[in-house]
Amino acid sequence: MSDYNKDIDAIANLRAAQGTAWNAINPESAARMKAQNRFKTGLDIAKYTAAIMRQDMADYDADSASYTQSLGCWHGFIGQQKMIAIKKHHGTTSKRYLYLSGWMVAALRSEFGPLPDQSMHEKTSVAALIEELYTFLRQADSRELDQLFVALDDARAAGDNALEAEIQAKIDNHETHVVPIIADIDAGFGNPEATYLLAKKMIEAGACCIQLENQVSDEKQCGHQDGKVTVPHADFLAKINAVRYAFLELGIDDGVIVARTDSLGAGLTKQIAVTNEPGDLGDQYNAFLDCEEVSTADMKNGDVVLNRGGKLLRPKRLPSNLFQFKKGTGEDRCVLDCITSLQNGADLLWIETEKPHVGQIAAMVNRIREVVPNAKLVYNNSPSFNWTLNFRQQVFDIMAEAGKDMSAYDRANLMSVDYDETELAQVADEKIRTFQRDAAAEAGIFHHLITLPTYHTAALSTDNLAKGYFGAEGMLAYVKGVQRQELRQGIACVKHQNMAGSDIGDNHKEYFAGEAALKAGGKDNTMNQFG
Repeated sequence: MSDYNKDIDAIANLRAAQGTAWNAINPESAARMKAQNRFKTGLDIAKYTAAIMRQDMADYDADSASYTQSLGCWHGFIGQQKMIAIKKHHGTTSKRYLYLSGWMVAALRSEFGPLPDQSMHEKTSVAALIEELYTFLRQADSRELDQLFVALDDARAAGDNALEAEIQAKIDNHETHVVPIIADIDAGFGNPEATYLLAKKMIEAGACCIQLENQVSDEKQCGHQDGKVTVPHADFLAKINAVRYAFLELGIDDGVIVARTDSLGAGLTKQIAVTNEPGDLGDQYNAFLDCEEVSTADMKNGDVVLNRGGKLLRPKRLPSNLFQFKKGTGEDRCVLDCITSLQNGADLLWIETEKPHVGQIAAMVNRIREVVPNAKLVYNNSPSFNWTLNFRQQVFDIMAEAGKDMSAYDRANLMSVDYDETELAQVADEKIRTFQRDAAAEAGIFHHLITLPTYHTAALSTDNLAKGYFGAEGMLAYVKGVQRQELRQGIACVKHQNMAGSDIGDNHKEYFAGEAALKAGGKDNTMNQFG
């Protein structure tokens, strides 16, 4: 017996035990409402999605073709429509997640208005967005099941037993729109206690996976901007521990932590690490500092000096009071960061790179895997990259190395539309198309995400609509460019009243008041024009 039918029987028994007082309660209606609210709390969601993510990680370890993907979403509606589209086009939500970008929270969800990605937005807005995303995903479940319940009633009324059984099977095997969210906690928004408190709020809202970066919290910069400042490993590991304690306290024992390193593009540190003996973690961190050997006679008032092997070394300190790393050490620092994080509680890695290059990523991952064989990455397929130019230049270099005549191409100007139909452009596009598959196989990338896709798509579609609507096209710009496309492509939102819950509400009213219910979905509802 399905859970749906078990609930009907259980509620029928409850009603019978109440005598006549519950006669107005229809057990099947109550069972339907229960099915439409599968997840009662955010912690229920976190437990459910953590198990999914752990299984996905195991699947990837067994076969790199089983990588996972997500798109960043800045509003619950955007996340909802993404998952509805995935189910419609691909039949399942398996291996598809949501990404919550700190950049988009800062740019789009702060009460201060648009802010740069520097952890200046309210920390509570991060947890609030997680809750909002899951509220909309749960509503997508409710809407889809409501449509199945209506179809079930229609099949019964028509006496179509075969169709009734088919619809009942869809109800019993309904796949939820609720999927894992990888949630960006930036650099932790303060000290480890602050990180722990915010992590708790995020987990309580439903997050099963939290991404934490090794920048200084009060100096945090977007990973694709200059001026990034990292912290010694001990500081970062304390925050990883804080997140793990938050998961354990709330009963999410298999919660996932993504440790992000910005060291590849970060040339500065705010502090010199504590070291107790040569070769320890603090000493390794300090070894990357740009230093000059000095004698006591060379020392100036206020100098900071390190003793390494009996030599006095003065780290280069900038007017900002930050210390500088040696040039060319970024990759080595990244590798050390990653190994250290995995050995101290992190589950996945995030290496912020300056370009999408499978070879560059693989070179670092292979070094990490020499120490931690099952190391896996979450990778940002960033809109900050000029994908077209990057891959055309990569292909240009490959063709040049192969001895091809490249005199027809200007490497610095390969973005030009003049090259769109060339062999080089076609090869580059194919490499972009297969980038995720190739990087999953060759560079240990378990999860591919795009941080800001819906930010860009919203801007592009709004620009196109505004151009026509406020120009010569007028209303045709909307009808031809939006509504007609919705109808022809089967976009559910063409019935926006239904998407907002109107039909669910009507059915509930009928549960509550029977024939006396005042419903919105009658013959005069203009939504009926859409069939």
